[in-house]
Amino acid sequence: MSHYTAQILWQRKGQDFTGNRYSRRHLIRFDGGVEIAGSSSPHVVPPPQSDPAAVDPEELFVASLSNCHMLWFLSIAAKRGFCVDSYTDTAEGTMERNAAGKMAMTTVTLRPQAIFSGEKLPTREQLGELHHRAHEECFIANSVTTDVRCEPQD
Repeated sequence: MSHYTAQILWQRKGQDFTGNRYSRRHLIRFDGGVEIAGSSSPHVVPPPQSDPAAVDPEELFVASLSNCHMLWFLSIAAKRGFCVDSYTDTAEGTMERNAAGKMAMTTVTLRPQAIFSGEKLPTREQLGELHHRAHEECFIANSVTTDVRCEPQD
């Protein structure tokens, strides 16, 4: 069993809380010491109460799925003898009402593009298998009910 932590720090700083005119900007601190600015999504809470420049929970969710998929992809590719030079993913999440009528991230689409080098290059079929296996192993994808799709880019 492993445990992971993140610390969320927010302060009112004299703003009108009960009037709902307070900033949603906060600090997200991870156990390794990295800190990022967090906020509610500007799609949910309009600026200036949200900060479009900060990371919102929905973006973190999409990034978490993309990040986990990439790490598994790289690990599996290395074990199979394929040399990956670069990996890019422009992932996208869709927020809408789910079957229960609740707002939810219903679909996350990963659009990974891997560049390989060396004498051993994966065929299109092998590339698809690498992504399929990465998806099957991804701890985050295994933890959610969201439809996580992978559309590898050439």
